[in-house]
Amino acid sequence: MRIKEVIKEKGYTQKEFAEKLGMSTVGLAQIVAGKPSYTTLEKIAGALGVEIWELLVSKDEIVGKKEGLSLTCPHCGKDINIKVE
Repeated sequence: MRIKEVIKEKGYTQKEFAEKLGMSTVGLAQIVAGKPSYTTLEKIAGALGVEIWELLVSKDEIVGKKEGLSLTCPHCGKDINIKVE
């Protein structure tokens, strides 16, 4: 997860961002350290003005291929191939 990094990239402290979301700093820290739901990721991405995938991987981790895109899983390090149609 890159939530903490993206918060910082957007110029927020965790305290400021937690206030923006209407939650406690402890609540945000638990989300960042845990496995947030899709709904929570949508809320965070919307508040930061980014796509959900940007909370999971950086743009540098995406490599274009002829038949699609490839991402590296932040958990296991394996390539994830995405076919674009």
